[in-house]
Amino acid sequence: MADSAPQRSYRAPCPGCGAPVEFRSAQSTHAICAYCQSMVVRSGEVLQRLGKMAELFDDHSPLRLMASGRIEQDGKDQPFTLIGRLQYQGEQGRWTEWIAFLQDGGSGVLSEDNGAYVFTRPARLGRDAPAPEQLRVGMTTAVGGQPFSVAANMQVRLVSAQGELPKLPPLGQPFQVVELRSADGEVLSIDYGSQPPQVQRGRAVRLQDLRLVGIKDESARDEQGRQFNCPRCGAPVRVELASSKSCTCPACDSIIDLSAGLGGELRHAAQYEPVQPLIALGSVGQFEGAPWQVVGFQHRSGREAGDDENFGWEEYLLYNRQRGFIFLVDASDGWSLVRPTTGAPQYKPGAQQASYLGRQYRLTSSYQAETTYVAGEFYWPVVRGQKTGNSDFAAVNGRGILSREQTPGEITWSHGSRIDSSAVAQAFKLGDKAGLFRRQDAGPVAAASGIGCGTLILVLFILFVLLVLMSNCSGSPGGGVRSSGGSFGGYSSGGGHK
Repeated sequence: MADSAPQRSYRAPCPGCGAPVEFRSAQSTHAICAYCQSMVVRSGEVLQRLGKMAELFDDHSPLRLMASGRIEQDGKDQPFTLIGRLQYQGEQGRWTEWIAFLQDGGSGVLSEDNGAYVFTRPARLGRDAPAPEQLRVGMTTAVGGQPFSVAANMQVRLVSAQGELPKLPPLGQPFQVVELRSADGEVLSIDYGSQPPQVQRGRAVRLQDLRLVGIKDESARDEQGRQFNCPRCGAPVRVELASSKSCTCPACDSIIDLSAGLGGELRHAAQYEPVQPLIALGSVGQFEGAPWQVVGFQHRSGREAGDDENFGWEEYLLYNRQRGFIFLVDASDGWSLVRPTTGAPQYKPGAQQASYLGRQYRLTSSYQAETTYVAGEFYWPVVRGQKTGNSDFAAVNGRGILSREQTPGEITWSHGSRIDSSAVAQAFKLGDKAGLFRRQDAGPVAAASGIGCGTLILVLFILFVLLVLMSNCSGSPGGGVRSSGGSFGGYSSGGGHK
């Protein structure tokens, strides 16, 4: 029966077990019975049972049904309540979308994945949605006169649901999802699981800014933990982060895929020739006025087209409970701190420059990258040996860096800046080992701020002589010292909200 609330709700007995099933939003057509997991569809005031929904896998999300918060959109502060939950499976892992019922009677979607959140609302393209094969990854298209870059085009399927839901795609059947991003940080998703395709548009949000009430208690969630035996050697493995989708065994170094949840099949891949990180897993460093813990480490290598030699670099995945994830990168030309971008910088494939947030960047290198070793936990299903196409850019003025990483189904950008090696050592209270952190950025000229003019001339003369001798000793092009970067985002190495 209906009640007399401003937004008319509807309640009726479940056709499967007789328990009450409630619809709070007029836009909801489906619901999952909380008692028998029956999936029911509403037709007028009649409920019909369509079958039984698969059990949710425990992703240890801090969110839950009936949690409430507030979102600012178009200058208005809108209260909302989470009334439904959808779990999707893609080629590279799973993610969750929460259906938000807003006070104005409309709906929104709070997408949760990779330690990041994006809040979107239904939108219009202003034209018929193009076929998904026409939206190639990397191309630019206009939506309402605004340019958007196609960041991802992936095949996914709905695997489970909970609560009150809009029109659903057939359970378990694959369909395409295309994600576009603008230069100013907007995200636009086209869901081809229904006809016509559903369009959502919004921006990244921080969980603390949503002022959520009724979420899971953080300490209780930590106490649960996740522990299991390694599928390769049987040693105990404990997963510390709720968002981890892969980890490594501390005993045999095997990479373990957690994307199907601990109740699913745990796939693993053996690793040999372990790399010892300079900064130990679990270490805490101070960056941007906040503590960040090292939760993951990976070594990657790259090779430019036409070059016979590889170059390598290392990436530390850092985590802060309130701010999510960032990457600390250790390359031959120095250290940098970067994070995935929500928006897509302005760039034409093959161009020598890009722009982001009003700043110009020039291309410094393009290369094929490969993950060669990993340790710790990651918020994406990391794969040893996975290859990506990378392009690195440096700010025309300043220390800013920009990176682009491409896989067959996704392009991810990341943005950050270079930092002094001494600052990295001090951040982790390893000043006594500062020499181990020293890179090109801390060479004799850069480090010795008080040297005299004569000393500087002598240093430059010695460097010149060494260069002449090296060039005379070899006529072949060597690998030399190389930059790295990677684009620290997407499923290949992090970021993205799906």
